[in-house]
Amino acid sequence: MTKIALVVSDVDGTLVTHDKRLTDKAKAAVKKLEDNGIGFTITSSRPPVGMRFLIDPLGITLPIGPFNGSSMVDGDLVPITQHLIGEAAAKKSIAVLDKYDVDVWIFTNDDWVIKRDDGKYVPHERDTIQHAPLIVDDFAPYLAKACKIVGASSDFPLLERCETEMQRVLGDSAVAVRSQNYYLDVTPPAQSKGTFVKAMAERLGIPLEAIAVVGDMRNDLPMFEVAGFSVAMGNASDFVKGKASAVTGSNEDDGFAGAVEMILKRNAGA
Repeated sequence: MTKIALVVSDVDGTLVTHDKRLTDKAKAAVKKLEDNGIGFTITSSRPPVGMRFLIDPLGITLPIGPFNGSSMVDGDLVPITQHLIGEAAAKKSIAVLDKYDVDVWIFTNDDWVIKRDDGKYVPHERDTIQHAPLIVDDFAPYLAKACKIVGASSDFPLLERCETEMQRVLGDSAVAVRSQNYYLDVTPPAQSKGTFVKAMAERLGIPLEAIAVVGDMRNDLPMFEVAGFSVAMGNASDFVKGKASAVTGSNEDDGFAGAVEMILKRNAGA
């Protein structure tokens, strides 16, 4: 059994609590990884700016993977690699979201672009990524620069139906998957948290079998599929849990710290 040399964690629903707090136990768990010579980094559906608040408290020195891993940025949030959705797919995405009458947001590497600031989840996103939106009348100037497009809705069944149609309309021209029950993310084609994990393995010169991953949503499954060891959070769906090597506690009960203990115990027995 190959020892784990790198841990890659999702952020929301995994590393932080429901109210987006990084607990002392989570910080201590990352320090334990460092003390045992295991690297640590994060990947998320968030834009780079929304991940900044974790870098210093966790002592992250490795690249991080925003936009569901379709970009890789350094600690100063400067892109190392960046993939874009493409203007044609961006237009199709917005047309589907408009059809379902959900809020549409565009994320570039630097900006969160919206047309209205009275959407239900705008305050939530502002607090989550700690960044104010840019309000515009026309999305057209930003379509060619889009790293992620989000449809936000409090009607979860409707957004699930929208996800199904979005996947049909886009085909392989972009990836469409919900990162939360209320967020449908459209990201660049052939890119995922799994490709980020592969890129980190190549960058560090380690086998995929030496990487452990932790997550809670379907957009985490691509990294479950490629990593040597995967841990699903207790708050994950049964479907996601069924795809993991192990299951820990919920993000409200320091499940991330529990996942780290599993990884360290696994290494001790390797």
